[in-house]
Amino acid sequence: MKNQKVELAITGMTCDHCATGIENRLLKTPGVRAAQASFADGRCKVEYDPEVTSEQAMADAVQHNTAYRVTGLKAADPVDQKADGTAPYDLLIIGGGSAAFSAAITAEGLGLRTLMVNGGLDFGGTCVNVGCVPSKNLIRAAETVHRASHSHFPGIKPKGADIDFAAVIRGKKELVATLQQEKYMDVVSDFQGLTLVKGTATLVSDRTIEVDRKQRYKGLKILIATGATTHVPAIEGLDKIAYLTTESLFDLEEKPAGLTILGAGYIGSEVAMAYVRLGVRVRMIEFTDRVMRTQTTDISAAIMEAMTDEGIEVLPNMRVQRVEMHGTNTVLHCVDAEGSAHQLVEPGKVLVATGIKPNTAGLGLEQVGVQLDRTGHVQVDAGMATNIPGIYAVGDVANTPPFVYTAAYEGRIAVQNAFTGQHTEADYTAMPWVIFTDPQVAGVGLDEAQAEAAGLPFEVSKLPMTAVPRALAAQDTRGFIKLFRHTGTDHLLGARVVAPEGGELIQLLSMAMTHGITVAQLAQSMYPYLTLSESIKLAAISFGKDVSKLSCCAS
Repeated sequence: MKNQKVELAITGMTCDHCATGIENRLLKTPGVRAAQASFADGRCKVEYDPEVTSEQAMADAVQHNTAYRVTGLKAADPVDQKADGTAPYDLLIIGGGSAAFSAAITAEGLGLRTLMVNGGLDFGGTCVNVGCVPSKNLIRAAETVHRASHSHFPGIKPKGADIDFAAVIRGKKELVATLQQEKYMDVVSDFQGLTLVKGTATLVSDRTIEVDRKQRYKGLKILIATGATTHVPAIEGLDKIAYLTTESLFDLEEKPAGLTILGAGYIGSEVAMAYVRLGVRVRMIEFTDRVMRTQTTDISAAIMEAMTDEGIEVLPNMRVQRVEMHGTNTVLHCVDAEGSAHQLVEPGKVLVATGIKPNTAGLGLEQVGVQLDRTGHVQVDAGMATNIPGIYAVGDVANTPPFVYTAAYEGRIAVQNAFTGQHTEADYTAMPWVIFTDPQVAGVGLDEAQAEAAGLPFEVSKLPMTAVPRALAAQDTRGFIKLFRHTGTDHLLGARVVAPEGGELIQLLSMAMTHGITVAQLAQSMYPYLTLSESIKLAAISFGKDVSKLSCCAS
C-alpha cells in the first residue's frame, strides 16, 4: 500500500516553536514519513504508512502530556487514487437515516469531505418515511376519532366521527414528504463537504466501498448506518401471500376489511390501537403468553386490558405454522401452547410485526472481518467502533438501543471519536423511551426484574393513577407509576409509567437520574396541583407514607 497523507487540525499551539515540537513528535512515531506543521494555520500535514501507524496513533503522539489537541482530521491528498479518478473522502457513510444525517452534520462541522450512500428507503430512513412520523401521525388521528366517540363523563354523550380513511392516509403522506424534505434534504442542501449517492454499497476493504457493483470510493473512515427492517419469520406459505409490514401498511389508502397482526410487541401494539380506532377489526397473534413480553407482567396486563376494552382480539400462546389463500381470504393455521390446532380466517390483511433485524446482508462485512453479535447486529464498543480500526457502526444496525434519538446521538459520537482524537462513550443509563399505546407505556433505567438481576439493593413504589388528582379530575384513572430507588443512596435506579400521556413524565425522571436527584428531593419539590407530573411527587412520597392519608397538595 502507498503512503497516505492526512491533515491534522491542532489547537494549543502558541508559536512556531510549538509547530516544530509537534513535527518532532510525529517524526518519532513509527510509520510517519514526513510532517509539516504551521502555527499560523493550526494545521499539520503528515505523510505516513497506514500499515505501520494510524490517525489515532498520530493524534496520541501529538496530545500525550501536552496542551495540544487534535480537533479535526481530513485527507490532505488523494488516498491511493485509482486510475479511474475515484475521489477520496474523509468519511464514507453507508446509510441515509437519522444516524447517517447526524454523522454528516457533525462531519460538516469538522470540515470533512463526506460521502453518504443510501439504498432502500428514501433519504431520512425508517423514522421519517415508514416509522416514527407516519405511525405517530396515525395514532394521533385515531385518538381524535376515539375522543369523538368515547367520554369518561356521564353527562357527555359523544356522537362519533366520520372517517375518510383515504384522506387520513393522504394527510400522513403529505406530512412525511414535508418532513423528509425540510428536516433532512434541506438541512444538508448547502453542505460544502457532503456528496449524496443513491445506491447499494458493499465494503471492499476497510477503506473502500463499491456502489452498485460499479463505482468504488475510498475514505479514511467508514461509518455503517444501514438501520434495520422487519424480521419476517419462516412460516410456510407466508412468501406466497401479500402480507404487509409497516413499510407498506401506512401507505394503504383503502381501509382493510380486517387486520391480523403477527406479533404483540411495541410495534404491533401501537398499530393495533391506532387501526381499531380508525374502524378496522384487529386481531393479534402472539407466540408468548402476553403482549409486550419485554415488560413486567403488570404492564402487559394493563395494556392487554386496554386492548380488550377497545375490541382488539388478542391470542397469546399461539404460533402460526402455515398460511394460505382461499379466494380473497387468508387462512392461518396455528397451534396453541397445548398443541391444539386452530384455523383462523382473515378477509382483510396480514401484518408482520415480529420484530426487526439489522440490515447487514450484502454489506461485505465478512470480507473485511467486521464482527457481528449473536443477533446479527454489528458489534461496537461504547465509542461506536467495530473490531476493525477505522470502521464504526451506529443506529439500528449496531448492538445499541433501537431508537431514532439514540441513533442520532451515536452518529455524532462516532464522527467525533473518529476524527477529533477524543473518546466519548455512549451512556444509556438514563435513556427514556415511550410506547404510544393508550395508555402510554414509558420507562427509564432499570425495572424491578433488571435491578434484581443486577444484584442491587432496591425498593419499589407503585402508585395507581386512582391516587393522582389529575387522573381523578379527568375521570380516567387507568395505569400506574412505579419508581425504583437504591436503598443505599436514595437515587433512582429507574421508573415505569403506564398512563394516558404518561410519556410526558419520563424526561423529568430521566433528568433526575442524570443529575443525581434523590427520591427524597423528588418528594420535597413543589409540583403544580392537578398536573400529571404531580404523580412523581406522590410516588416518591409513597416510599415512606400512605398518600391516601394525605390531603390535597400535602407532603
